[in-house]
Amino acid sequence: MEIKEKLKIIILWAVAVIVVFAVGLQIYGSWNDEWSGYNASIKISDGYCNIAIIPITGDIIPYAGADQDGSGNEMPPSVNPDDVLSTLHQAENDPNILGVLARIDSSGGTPVASEIIANGFKHSSLPVVALIRETGTSGAYMLATGAKTIIASPFSDVGSIGVTMSYLENTAKNTNEGLQYISLSSAKFKDYGNPDKPLTSDERNLLERDLKIWHEYFVKIVAENRNLPVEQVAKLADGSSMPGSLALENKLIDALGDQETARAWLAKQLGILLEEVVFCE
Repeated sequence: MEIKEKLKIIILWAVAVIVVFAVGLQIYGSWNDEWSGYNASIKISDGYCNIAIIPITGDIIPYAGADQDGSGNEMPPSVNPDDVLSTLHQAENDPNILGVLARIDSSGGTPVASEIIANGFKHSSLPVVALIRETGTSGAYMLATGAKTIIASPFSDVGSIGVTMSYLENTAKNTNEGLQYISLSSAKFKDYGNPDKPLTSDERNLLERDLKIWHEYFVKIVAENRNLPVEQVAKLADGSSMPGSLALENKLIDALGDQETARAWLAKQLGILLEEVVFCE
């Protein structure tokens, strides 16, 4: 009996030591993360603000843009979907963040990059409000439709639903400079769209076929995200943009206003007081 009792005591002590060690390790890890700045690197809130801001400024492209060109000049700002989704996921995993403000000043970009961001907003676990300030057109408008609501300035430029592949042809310039394009391709359409050669009627038909497909899909995305009939969106999808007030009449946005309008919407959405909505500026 004495051996069994001693064995029980040893086992209990061993379990206690393991528990204490595990708790201590967890406490140390939390302390180290806090003081090393690791927690700050994965959190958006400073403990006070509760609305993450995701800026959509400049061209929307599927890769990270360079800060400078080869001459050391600063490049215009750009947005890529990986950075946007990374920030969105950080916001969703930060217990202090209650909502997201997508602040838009962009005339668009590539369709795929815009679609990725739109879907990210659409499927977020947090309420996302899109605020179009100066411009929210083409791909920038597409991604805005992924938000739960869209607010725009009365002076903003909204819409431009459509796709373009227009380019500047260099054939006349090349001829004047004594340059001649030599086509060496393994297939008929391999070098179509090259600005240094004339566009044939077959090549134009091919490009216009693709443009039609992409255009119709753009219309479908807007119709689904805005809960509008496809026919209604198709009538607006002539590539033109419109002031915020006209966009409201056509149901492309939900309200006219600014960041304070977004604050009021978030307060109502979250069921908290207006002054409790704090943007992470």
